[in-house]
Amino acid sequence: LDIQVTILNVNDNSPVFTQTNLTAVVPEDTKVNAVVVPRGNLSASDADPDIIYYELTTIVTGTDGYFAIKGVNNPEIYLQKALDYEKFNLTTLVLYARDRPVGSLEVTNTATATINIYIEQADTKPPWFLPCTFINMDKSICISSRYTGTVNIYEISMKPLILEPGPIYAIDPDYLLNEKIVYSIVGGDPDKVFSVDSDTGNLTMNKAATSLDSYLLQVMATQVNNIQKYSITSVEIKVVSKNNHPPYFKTRIYNGTVFAGLDPRSFVFQAGAPSTPLMITAEDDDFPNV
Repeated sequence: LDIQVTILNVNDNSPVFTQTNLTAVVPEDTKVNAVVVPRGNLSASDADPDIIYYELTTIVTGTDGYFAIKGVNNPEIYLQKALDYEKFNLTTLVLYARDRPVGSLEVTNTATATINIYIEQADTKPPWFLPCTFINMDKSICISSRYTGTVNIYEISMKPLILEPGPIYAIDPDYLLNEKIVYSIVGGDPDKVFSVDSDTGNLTMNKAATSLDSYLLQVMATQVNNIQKYSITSVEIKVVSKNNHPPYFKTRIYNGTVFAGLDPRSFVFQAGAPSTPLMITAEDDDFPNV
């Protein structure tokens, strides 16, 4: 008697990942939709000839939505949203592999793999002139105010000019990279009255100003290794007459005369000259024509 026996396969094996703990380093400037962990590093196998269903979750608060898998049957991880090193530089993902779809009433076996994603800071921001004020909540844009200073007409200062709210200074906001900054004057000084030290940002004079007109310099800060990363700020230099003397009154005592019964805003007259209004005047030797 020949007896044919058919063995029915039972779902008694769980999916198995080749690696259950992976680490990936992702540059901050990675393009959206770029693959960050290839499928070959993530695929699971199953001794039962089952289709594997994948699901990706994030366990670090505030980092969800940045990474996703290509599809329910494709565990390849890609970047779904642009990264910002200032927001976070590390996240942990958990990849689930199931031999039945989510929600199935059949017995389901599950395997997990942990993926640690380290964000590598990239050169994404131009220099910031300090002090500056953040204009957005994530502090990714910082706007500086205008620098101001004064010089005397017909006089060359032999020292770096003192500016408000402080000296010209810029930083690379990509702190880990901290690229070297160089400075240059790119506008507002056609007569080359001023120079800026390319390394320190100190503003000095090449020659004296010969007009009381103000200068509005445009100073640029550029990263040495990436000239496309630059910022420009304004420096207003006011030219004033030299002021070495205090003003003084022409006489120390003025005598005047008023008459009873005068209306408000009536003149006070000079004592001894009842028809001449009393005038109190001062002079300043620095300003002989004023």
